[in-house]
Amino acid sequence: MVLAAFTGFVVLAGANAIAVKVTLEELPPFWSAAIRFAAAGLLLLGLMISQGRARPRGDRLLGTVLYGVFAFGLAYFFLYQALRDAPAGTTMLMLAVVPLLTALLAVAHGIERLRMLGLVGAGLACLGVLVVSADQLSLDVPLLALAMLGAAAVCQAESVVVVKRLPPGDPVAANALGMLIGAMMLGLAGFAGGEVLVVPERMATWVGLAYLIGPGSIGVFLLALYVLARWTASATSYAFLLFPLVAIALGAVLLGEPVQPAFLAGGAIVLAGVYVGAVYRPRTPATAQASAEA
Repeated sequence: MVLAAFTGFVVLAGANAIAVKVTLEELPPFWSAAIRFAAAGLLLLGLMISQGRARPRGDRLLGTVLYGVFAFGLAYFFLYQALRDAPAGTTMLMLAVVPLLTALLAVAHGIERLRMLGLVGAGLACLGVLVVSADQLSLDVPLLALAMLGAAAVCQAESVVVVKRLPPGDPVAANALGMLIGAMMLGLAGFAGGEVLVVPERMATWVGLAYLIGPGSIGVFLLALYVLARWTASATSYAFLLFPLVAIALGAVLLGEPVQPAFLAGGAIVLAGVYVGAVYRPRTPATAQASAEA
């Protein structure tokens, strides 16, 4: 069940960047994100009330608030602005460093130990990001968009660590309140930025919003918290290694986004760095001996 939930999480979340790109062709970024999370949050809130689910209190309430601030408010503040200029495949590739950032932030929070392979992986991932960035700059993708993707990755990683350090409890309640907190933050950003809220006229925009509200938000974040409750923070964040495969394939087919050799080379270096720094675990002598005896 956990593996099935993890697979669904990867597929649904990997397609999110495509749906966001479609909606941003007609809607301003902050209001688009605010509508997405307000609608999804209200639907989950109704489910929470109708089923009599427990509201978070104490440390769980604090964990829920921090989860909403980082996972929805801050992460999507940066992500939606970046997606106006960055291709979907590039977006998911830049977010692939989340497992590595999660491992490093988990050390900073004192819930995991620092590993030498983590530092090696960080260096490899940084090299890959530089290659990808150079390739994207040659395609006129603004450096600011790439920087915003990096900031979004940091916020996503911090949200994973927060959930492990201060578990928010019931996933429906946590996502309902977290999404509404994020929607409020993004709505305020849209208002402060002078964005004009418009009613979509294109069917593609409505389809994109429907996907983002349902499978792309409710489905993705319920599955994410379900897996997080059963796996470690680092293990759950491995999903970010697989998001680019979904996004690049869909971006090339549906949006006609170019896939350059330098992008593929840089992406391979990024994924190798994340694998070394956050996924790979060398066998200890005891483990090797146990395997031989088995």
